[in-house]
Amino acid sequence: MSRTLLQGGQVVSMSPQRPDSERADVLVDGTRIVAVGEDLEPHGAEVVDLTGRVVIPGLINAHLHTWQTSMRYLGADWTLPQYLAMAHGEIARHFRPGDIHIATLAGAVTQLAAGVTTIADWSHNCVTSEHADAGVDALTRAGIRAVFLHGTPHGLRDRSHDVAEIDRLSAGLIATDPLLSLGMAIKGPQQSRPEVVVADLRAAADRGLLASMHQSAGPPGPGWRAVTDAGLWSPSTNIVHGTGLPQDLVDTLVAAGATFTCTPENELGQGHTTRLAERVIAAGSAPSLGTDTEMVTSGEVLIAARLLLAVQRGIQHDDALTRTGLGAGEVALTAEDALSWATVEGARALGLADRVGRIEAGMEADLVVVDARMLNLWPPHDAVASALNANTANIEAVMVAGQWRKRDHELVGVDLPTIKDELRRSGNEFARRLRLPGTLDKVRRRVVRRVVDRQLSAQAAQRP
Repeated sequence: MSRTLLQGGQVVSMSPQRPDSERADVLVDGTRIVAVGEDLEPHGAEVVDLTGRVVIPGLINAHLHTWQTSMRYLGADWTLPQYLAMAHGEIARHFRPGDIHIATLAGAVTQLAAGVTTIADWSHNCVTSEHADAGVDALTRAGIRAVFLHGTPHGLRDRSHDVAEIDRLSAGLIATDPLLSLGMAIKGPQQSRPEVVVADLRAAADRGLLASMHQSAGPPGPGWRAVTDAGLWSPSTNIVHGTGLPQDLVDTLVAAGATFTCTPENELGQGHTTRLAERVIAAGSAPSLGTDTEMVTSGEVLIAARLLLAVQRGIQHDDALTRTGLGAGEVALTAEDALSWATVEGARALGLADRVGRIEAGMEADLVVVDARMLNLWPPHDAVASALNANTANIEAVMVAGQWRKRDHELVGVDLPTIKDELRRSGNEFARRLRLPGTLDKVRRRVVRRVVDRQLSAQAAQRP
């Protein structure tokens, strides 16, 4: 097995047993980290000099729809109702398995380039087994660590998740790829009837799988009470957005070990509303981070981390201003907190906290090298803040399970021209449909928008 010694970098381990940052070496043997410390002996390992760089755990994007990558920024000015109507009500039904494959591959490779080593791929356009298999195969080809969250298109509130398809997937390629695991992207209490969400969560629990769901733009409906009464909230439950959930329900969910994922840029821009993270923090927990859809916003999880930190600090300052007429004298949340949301908390949300998210002996060797010698980060006075304020251009190297996926600022083993060409061909077809709809498409668009508006209005009127 190969051994690599990362030597001389400033290490931000995110480990509670180590300093916030330190000059240290990291020794990798095979897929795992075997030692972290000063002046480690290479013992035959390849030595990589990282003087002037910052080494961090692989970033984790805990909520991403890679299948939409080919439609990048077509919805940059869409609200949530427009996104639901156009992306799901109109375009999703035209996706072929090949479209899912190239979008997922490109989306995963883009994440690797940006320092993300693990994604929760919320693949909710698996209309056939072939669509699902295309997504799984693309993740394998990308070489990224991923939780493939199998989902189906919006609608069908009366239909439980297809557990036969879940069982088929769990016995297939996912079972043999050490970087992949399976979960369920369920419609949840907001988008399905109480008996359906209870059945879905029981199915996930019976199989030991992560179940993730959306909640946004409205108060919690009766399904939330049904799940609480059934005792089905657990650490294997993940709530995305979570906006509209009151503090007492958040307290109940946190006490049960459920996790939350915020996608702040998307939530701010599309109208999900933003008041969740402070409630999770008040309950004694912390959020993970996602970027949601590149149809609408950037896929860089470090942007999400900085935005959520700014939003939470803004809330703190506003509260202080209301009480005293002045902003807060000190901030309650730090750059290290924000980086933890994109590492430690992401690992916890995906059930991978014992494998990734920290740089410690025994953990999987998912590592990112940030080039702090570049002008936008120079001089690197604070390694944590430098890492938080990095962008894709600063990501010099990325390692997943001991394998280089990016090195010397270049992706390894990736045929970018072919990926870009296939992505463009696939995406151009969807762009044409959006920009030049036929007569029937225009009629369908109006009908779908009315249905979406009616559903969102009904959600807004719900009470538990």
